[in-house]
Amino acid sequence: MPGPTPNLSPDYPPLGPVDLTSLRGHLAEQANRRGLLDVAYRTVDSPVGPLLLAATERGLVRVAYEREDFDAVLERLAAKVSPRVLRAPHQLDDAARELDEYFAGRRRSFDLRLDFALSNGFRQSVQRYLPHIDYGRTESYREVAEHVDNPKAVRAVGTACATNPLPIVVPCHRVLRADGTLGDYIGGLDAKSTLLELEQTT
Repeated sequence: MPGPTPNLSPDYPPLGPVDLTSLRGHLAEQANRRGLLDVAYRTVDSPVGPLLLAATERGLVRVAYEREDFDAVLERLAAKVSPRVLRAPHQLDDAARELDEYFAGRRRSFDLRLDFALSNGFRQSVQRYLPHIDYGRTESYREVAEHVDNPKAVRAVGTACATNPLPIVVPCHRVLRADGTLGDYIGGLDAKSTLLELEQTT
């Protein structure tokens, strides 16, 4: 005959914020060890607002601005990359550190492994080229099209920049219209201006 059901509430108070953080970290570690974690993510603060960072075992796969809706970004990662998405901040420590160094003016290029799983074809070709635009420099959409050997694809270059899944790290903010105006930007024009001003003053 089973014994009485124990009353856990008096002896086991609700977990506090610190305990929950520790528990989440433990769960992420266990999931990773068991091969149950395909996409790790975290959020960081920055001069252009909160950013969501996500990575696979191949590298950083997503940098998202808050205006993109973090929940929607995570849903797309689950649909396009893997449904095994988990908050695992420590797995993105290097990305967070390099972004901090960039915004502090101490880093001019990123040394992170990148996963271009969210792009393909011409868009990926453009996005792979963008890190070759030096810090503090800009190119026009037409110049980028020429560099990727498709000089007539100016509009397609604009689309590749507008859909760049790795802004800042893959510096689509360094691409401007032929007349020098900003053009569109996934993080908004204020963010694009902030990044360009940062690179001009450091």
